[in-house]
Amino acid sequence: MIKGILFVSLVLLIFSILATIYRLVRGPSAPDRVQALDALGIYLIAGVAIFSVYLKSTAFFEVILLIGILSFIGTIAFARFIERGVVIERK
Repeated sequence: MIKGILFVSLVLLIFSILATIYRLVRGPSAPDRVQALDALGIYLIAGVAIFSVYLKSTAFFEVILLIGILSFIGTIAFARFIERGVVIERK
């Protein structure tokens, strides 16, 4: 029963990822693309978490944390780029 639920959730997650990739490619503005990248990071975390539950393993928790940190840093970098035009200011 649990494996069936996990399989259905992975299939629905894949459809969400495909819709988000469409928004990433066809997004009318840069903030739309940043939001799509952030959503992709969240979907990737969810996919790894579902896979971890499926395997009954806690070994992927560090991977989930790393993906979350990298997604946060990427979102901040894109936000700074949209706001100022550069990510790292040189003096």
